[in-house]
Amino acid sequence: MTEALEPVKRKKGLAWIMPIGNELLIGRVVDTNSAWIARRLTFLGYRVYRIVKVPDSLSEIKSELLRALEYSEVIITTGGLGPTYDDITLEAIAAALGRDLVLNDEAYSMVKNFYEQRGMPITPERRKMAMLPEGAKPIPNPVGAAPGALIELHDSIIVALPGVPSEMKAMFTNYVEPILSQRAPPRRYWECHIEIAGIPESSLAPLLENIARRHPKSYIKSHPKGHELEGPVIELRILASGDTEEEAKGEAEVTLNELKEGLREFRYRVRQEGCGPPG
Repeated sequence: MTEALEPVKRKKGLAWIMPIGNELLIGRVVDTNSAWIARRLTFLGYRVYRIVKVPDSLSEIKSELLRALEYSEVIITTGGLGPTYDDITLEAIAAALGRDLVLNDEAYSMVKNFYEQRGMPITPERRKMAMLPEGAKPIPNPVGAAPGALIELHDSIIVALPGVPSEMKAMFTNYVEPILSQRAPPRRYWECHIEIAGIPESSLAPLLENIARRHPKSYIKSHPKGHELEGPVIELRILASGDTEEEAKGEAEVTLNELKEGLREFRYRVRQEGCGPPG
């Protein structure tokens, strides 16, 4: 029996994440992409409505896409963009939309340049990565070979990204996030920063990850300014979002206080600290 979804009066601001691949369903690969994307979407102001893992099956992907389009404004898929026979995400998107899968000149140029720079020829399998649903815009991949795809519909947007985390994150941050931020529900932002000396960035990483998981409306970024081991200096910035400036300010300050509490286990000194509107 198909799971019943709660009624949705409007799709605006709702997001649906679809990680695709048999390797996710048999436990060979852990899906860290969805958690990362969900945090970024939440920060932008979207409500993630579903995260649904789907196998490498044309009919299953198509069915889930049609379901997602009924309920969500933003649908993001990961995986299935490569050169092998089971990389069928774009074919399934085309089928769900009733469009043809066509060679995209811009995407083909991206793929061709990637391999030519490495002295490798374009094979049918590599050319396959430039076959996009008709009307799709290719998303540049600064890390790997396979472009992503973005399709804007009258009330939804579909984004197809690779499953390799480094590729997915670079493409989302550089290309997808600016587009989604323009479509997102209105948000207000507040920023806090603290610069500390005496702690290597690698030692801070577990603390920052744990705080980020507990505060999805805060984006925490570390900026190393000194040597990792010899005189480390780290600038930590917290950018929080909310429906109002007061809510964003409260979120940023709570996150900063939790960060400072976690820093108590280290020996360090504060060089500067402050909060205010970003800019």
